[in-house]
Amino acid sequence: MECQDTIEDTGSPTVKTDSPKVEELCIMRRSDNYSTVPCEEKNLDMDNTKGRSDSIPMKTLDAEDRAPLCPRLGPYFADGQRRVDYVLAYHVQKPGNIHRKSPKFGDDNFIRRLRRSLSMRSSRAPLQPKEDPEIAAQDDKRFKREEFEDNLRETGLELETSAECKIPGIAFLKIHAPWNVLCREAEFMKLKMPTNKVYEVKQGSNIVEKIRLFIHKVTSPLHPKVDANKLESVKPLSHTFSREKAHLFDLSDKDNFFDSKTRSSIVYEVLKRTKCTRDMYSMGITSLLANGVYTSAYPPHDGEIEGVNAKPNDRKTLYEEWASYSVFYKYQPIGLIRKYFGDKVGLYFAWLGVYTQMLIPAAIVGVIVFLYGCATVDDNIPSMEICDPRNNITMCPLCDRACSYWKLMTACGTARASHLFDNPATVFFSVFMALWAVLFMEHWKRRQMRLNYVWDLTGFGEEEQDHNRAEYEVRVMQKALRQENSISKDEKVKLTCTDRLPAYLTTVAMMAFMISVTFAIVFGVVLYRITIKTALHVSSYPAARENVRATVKTTAAIINVIIIIILDEIYGAVARWLTVLEVPKTDKSFEERLIFKTFVLKFVNAFTPIVYLAFFRGRLVGRPGNYLYVVGSYRMEECAHAGCLMELCIQLCITMLGKQFIQNNLFEIGIPKLKKMLHKKKSAMDSKQQEELIKTLPQHEKDHFLCPFAGLNPEYMEMIIQFGMVTLFVASFPLAPLFALLNNVIEIRLDAKKFVMELRRPIAGRAKNIGIWYNLLRGLSKVAVIVNAFVIAFTSDFIPRLVYQYMYSPDGTMHGFVNHSLSYFNVSDFEPGTDPYQPMILGHKVKLCRYKDYRDPPWSSTPYDFSKEFWAILAVRLAFVVVFQNVVMLMRDFIDWLIPEIPKDISLKIHKEKVLMVELFMKEEHGRRLARRDSHNHNSYTSPSSSNQSPQQPRSRAVSNTNCS
Repeated sequence: MECQDTIEDTGSPTVKTDSPKVEELCIMRRSDNYSTVPCEEKNLDMDNTKGRSDSIPMKTLDAEDRAPLCPRLGPYFADGQRRVDYVLAYHVQKPGNIHRKSPKFGDDNFIRRLRRSLSMRSSRAPLQPKEDPEIAAQDDKRFKREEFEDNLRETGLELETSAECKIPGIAFLKIHAPWNVLCREAEFMKLKMPTNKVYEVKQGSNIVEKIRLFIHKVTSPLHPKVDANKLESVKPLSHTFSREKAHLFDLSDKDNFFDSKTRSSIVYEVLKRTKCTRDMYSMGITSLLANGVYTSAYPPHDGEIEGVNAKPNDRKTLYEEWASYSVFYKYQPIGLIRKYFGDKVGLYFAWLGVYTQMLIPAAIVGVIVFLYGCATVDDNIPSMEICDPRNNITMCPLCDRACSYWKLMTACGTARASHLFDNPATVFFSVFMALWAVLFMEHWKRRQMRLNYVWDLTGFGEEEQDHNRAEYEVRVMQKALRQENSISKDEKVKLTCTDRLPAYLTTVAMMAFMISVTFAIVFGVVLYRITIKTALHVSSYPAARENVRATVKTTAAIINVIIIIILDEIYGAVARWLTVLEVPKTDKSFEERLIFKTFVLKFVNAFTPIVYLAFFRGRLVGRPGNYLYVVGSYRMEECAHAGCLMELCIQLCITMLGKQFIQNNLFEIGIPKLKKMLHKKKSAMDSKQQEELIKTLPQHEKDHFLCPFAGLNPEYMEMIIQFGMVTLFVASFPLAPLFALLNNVIEIRLDAKKFVMELRRPIAGRAKNIGIWYNLLRGLSKVAVIVNAFVIAFTSDFIPRLVYQYMYSPDGTMHGFVNHSLSYFNVSDFEPGTDPYQPMILGHKVKLCRYKDYRDPPWSSTPYDFSKEFWAILAVRLAFVVVFQNVVMLMRDFIDWLIPEIPKDISLKIHKEKVLMVELFMKEEHGRRLARRDSHNHNSYTSPSSSNQSPQQPRSRAVSNTNCS
């Protein structure tokens, strides 16, 4: 008996067997709900009638072969031989309507078309009942699928359709790329593959290399147990694949010459450029997915990671050595990550690993600075003066009418806490973090070049794979149809700035509107703080009146975090919509524009509240008797006596914790689990039945239940915003690197678990660097120098203390600084209706109160004007910003110049590879000349009789070409 349903359709010889067991299995396979694969399979490169040496022949299998004849669990066709390189999923109708014949040859379709044509031609014929729109849409999608699949077969791909069996309403199209297609597309994509030639990799003998090797040996217990991470003594030369030079490559094992990620990326390139002419504007798989012809498209995972049947594979190794929290202290298997997921994912996790490693020294120094503040808090003279009850300083009210006078001694706790973050060590830490940022950038550039060498990406140019997007081609086609009569046939149509002008204007307007919304929300939070502070001051609860500042600061910071998290999601969707409107030409252009818009919106969203606290709060207040009011009678809020640095620290702390542990980690864990719970509730089966069903499914069908891969932009954006938190305002929060380090240790394993277990396998994108993200990091590191200079100069009390100690202190110490920084106000100068209800404090009527500012006293000739101390401090502040910025920038540029971008040993190895490759080609050319000379000599000595008997045959191109045919 013959298994013709699944094997004969491939165009290969039929499998024949006399075994009754095999016959029974074949009958079972024919009875399944499978759509047949057409017998005709066209190929652009070769004639199928002569047999195909590129794919695995379907010969009769003996008992020794042990190859399964029927479908098995794993990414293989039903024959058990051809690997599934890509999977397309689509919706199908009810089981009774699944088995439909081809629309070209089916009798039912022919009768239906004939009836429809007759009804249209004959006006006397009765009206036919209208066809159900849903059924018509399903038929249209089915016709498009059939045409698209026929076009795929013409490119040489092999297809197998499995209709729904255990997953209701879903069918799968399995795609396999045979050997000749892989060779052809690899040459077209200019993939670099290892050749037969290998050379010895000698480790450098300089001090830096010796130190690196010593560190590698010492940290060997921290390396994962993966062969890809071991130092190899030999390395094969790599060259762009070419069928004419196939003899340079080791093609003895064709099944493994192209790994699974390369095979899937090759198939994806074919799917992108294969057109479906039935839909006028359909340009490939992306358009078909957008139109719902196919519901999903993805490469299958290698295999299981858990269970008894899980065989060793790269995915299982990644799960054990990378995606487990028990190995959080180990390095990442970057080589294996790149091998399985591709260059882009590998570079992201390599960058994240370098960033996390560099956070270790920054976190240590930050903790030391914080501990220094803790150790010196009792020796800090200004805080001691504030806490000293003998000073008995009466301060002016913090709000109109409801607030009363208060003693400076009540701010003792805030003053002591502020010293933890506002001390001389924070200036050193700001300089350190500025230099740390440039060291991190230089270290990553060198690490990136080392990875480029190891991964054979040194000669790769991203423009090689920059194809036009389907949406761009559609718009160009529409424009060409509109201008069909006004342009010549030879003129190339493209989208100009004029065509995109409405989209650009929309982008500018929407971006400005979104930024204005952020400013308005921050202003709303400011009003919240003002009103809540007034309400708590007049509260009848003593506890509320005692903890006004702490309550207002904490609740306002939490509200800011919640708003930031909500707006982040909205801004991400708005940025994508605006980018789609602009119709970028290539995927790279689309991604860069999307990243820039998303970064601007999310950066403004995350840092606007922090910038307000650092640079605007307390400076737009006015003075007692002449305060600045907003929205009627609301008085702008003031900083605490110790400054706004403490509130800035609280805002940064809550924002980092909120964004990292709520938005990033909790959302990444909670949302996928919530989706799974909702999916289980919608299903008719209970959870146990679903788990048992999933265990029995093939791997490509199991992957259908996983979440689709949404790209690396959210992962990068999360880390870029964190990098801004760590560097921009580090002068006010030296513990930020420690928080970032703890988050990243969890983030790496969380992302690893997500990539290995919860996401479909992504397309293996090629890249040699992290792209526009490096420019954003570099820009942030430069802006951080300026921001920290202004934070130290204007937000902290470092400059006023310095000026007092060296210009106004009678004994050169900080004694008397608090009194020097406070101005006097006569309570009789209050504006009507603004003086407090209680003009007395501790039974004494207040005549003079103090407020923090540098102004002349009321008894001077210029009462309440800025004093000369104010202008002296302002001059020193501006001078400090200029000096700090230029000195640190000069040190950054010196470090940048001192450290070469390419490590010396990598530069020498790259040069050696080029020399060896030239020698290899010279040797090959020399061999060809000798072979040509021998052939010429042989022909010259051939007898005339022999030449007349058999005419000379034309010379073939190259014997090695048969390896790829």
